[in-house]
Amino acid sequence: MGRMRGAWRRRRVARANIKGGPLAPQIRGVAYFRPVIGGTMVSVEVRGLPDYQPATNDRPPVGPHAFHVHEIGDCTVTDPDDPFQEAGGHYDPDDQPHGNHAGDLPNLFSNNGYAKMTVFTNRFIVDEVVGRAVIIHKHPNDFRTQPAGAAGPRLACGVIKYI
Repeated sequence: MGRMRGAWRRRRVARANIKGGPLAPQIRGVAYFRPVIGGTMVSVEVRGLPDYQPATNDRPPVGPHAFHVHEIGDCTVTDPDDPFQEAGGHYDPDDQPHGNHAGDLPNLFSNNGYAKMTVFTNRFIVDEVVGRAVIIHKHPNDFRTQPAGAAGPRLACGVIKYI
């Protein structure tokens, strides 16, 4: 609890400017990370998400979209068919199974390409995620499949920085 109190006093806010990669270049958005008593408030607003497509027998659904904090703040695209791999895996400082990673956040539900969500987490403070990345995936996070929740390709990325 001591680290939480200190973070609350500093009140440093961080932001990630989210941009789509080669699989969804139309995506643009922003995520804010604000210290609050007991943890962090994460707010995200995104436009240009792909339209929902239900699952079929041979492919998972497109949307709702998994939204995670990843280990490394690197949104480089080295492989356009599998972008943003440089961001590493989900932020998981406690070595938990998927579904309980500190970086596992709720799925983003698109409304005609637009999503807005605010969520509280006590799994990290702002200082711990600055320098990491947020990733939006093509498929929903099922919160059980290891190691990444069957979230599929990485559509968009943003590095978390203090503002």
